[in-house]
Amino acid sequence: MKKLITLLVLLLLVTGMQAQRKFTLNLTDDGKAQMVCFLPETPSGMAIVGVPGGGYSMLSNTHEGTQASGWLNKQGIAYFVVNYRLPEGDRTKPISDVEQGIRIVRDSAAVWGINPHSVGIMGFSAGGHLSSVISTHSDFDVRPDFTILFYPVISMDERVSHVWSCRNFLGEDQKNPAMVRDFSTDKAVRRHLTPPACIIMASDDRLVPPVTNGVQYYSAMRNAGNECAMFIYPTGDHGFGFGPWFKYHDQMLTDLGNWLKARQTPKPDAIRVACIGNSITDGHGIDMCDAYGYPAELQKLLGKDYWVKNFGVSSRTLLNKGDFPYMNEMAWRDAQAFKPDVVIIKLGTNDSKPQNWQHGEEFRQDLEQMITTLRPDLAQPVKKGKKAKKLQPSNAKPQIILCTPIPAFKSTWNISDSVIVNGIIPIQQEVAKKYGLQVIDLHTLFAGDGDKMLSDGIHPDGRGAHRMAEIIAAAMAPKK
Repeated sequence: MKKLITLLVLLLLVTGMQAQRKFTLNLTDDGKAQMVCFLPETPSGMAIVGVPGGGYSMLSNTHEGTQASGWLNKQGIAYFVVNYRLPEGDRTKPISDVEQGIRIVRDSAAVWGINPHSVGIMGFSAGGHLSSVISTHSDFDVRPDFTILFYPVISMDERVSHVWSCRNFLGEDQKNPAMVRDFSTDKAVRRHLTPPACIIMASDDRLVPPVTNGVQYYSAMRNAGNECAMFIYPTGDHGFGFGPWFKYHDQMLTDLGNWLKARQTPKPDAIRVACIGNSITDGHGIDMCDAYGYPAELQKLLGKDYWVKNFGVSSRTLLNKGDFPYMNEMAWRDAQAFKPDVVIIKLGTNDSKPQNWQHGEEFRQDLEQMITTLRPDLAQPVKKGKKAKKLQPSNAKPQIILCTPIPAFKSTWNISDSVIVNGIIPIQQEVAKKYGLQVIDLHTLFAGDGDKMLSDGIHPDGRGAHRMAEIIAAAMAPKK
């Protein structure tokens, strides 16, 4: 009831202040954290949550905060500056304040003319570190859709970073190597899961070394195959933000504006498709797999009415006693939090390895566990002859599609095509029949595409990824 009353008060507040386009909301009950909101006259649907810098000892919230509002609002972008609490020995304070800001923006999206799938974060210096923490560590529901980092602190190793940002954020944990590593956010980047980023810096920054901070985040993103852009200007030192005194101010606005305009934003009512799988789904061996892996190719084929996300993780097994169980992964948690309308499961290749298939008698129960976790209503099998209901967008009961593994054209890493054919596929088919699920027989349909594989004979190349997407898109097409 308290949450409902709070939401109603918030909606009344926003409706009453809509005419002035600027207002402030408390993020904590005591008002020590606030969010200053700037709504554009003509919304584009995009929103950015701003996180000022200040070394975690103060907030530089003018040129690294509110000063960006005019330019962003002219682009139709709603802007929200979070005046977060300083850590003072408790880093959860600033983290929770920014997370609460993102949560409010998404919850109020319909009122403020925002697409909830187009909410980004923009941080400066220590605020850039905080923004990168939210982008790499926070739960799916408060993780931004894109990240903009101005001369960010990335490393928590004070030898190569801004000493006081490190000490103020970590406190006593600055002496703990594990915590230093965990919150050095270049070490926390995850394939497919860390949002696209744009990094803006000056080469002559003397406060936060670009090479050991922003460049490291770019490298981690690029090595993971995630989308990332980086703009490094010859001069400007540190802290220029949106200040007009920055020599490259106009060029920076053009670069940032073009990057924002290029964002591919899913429709609010798009049909959500979660692609769950191992390295074949992940896109192993395909450079920039977020753009050229099979889920990305599937997105192109299905079009703007769909939102396809890649939740593949290399080396993972369906078997919970396998060497790398998929259901232990952050990607599995994210896939559920994504609230998909359609789930495509393509696991089993790594399960065929001898060290994993020794637990093969548990493959059925683990597959059923995955299915009933996604669809608790299927804990009771559908009656014989009953057809699965056609789902509409945002249905709480996603359509689940099982894909058989593609052929193992070679026995690399002891992957066994014989086990796939004689052990794994029969179980998949039986389970699919039990629960009334669709099966896409990739093993048969991809059998003639051995020329579209990497040299290991296990992973498709770019052409193979496209072919997989074609097969799956055709199977998903409504039957005439």
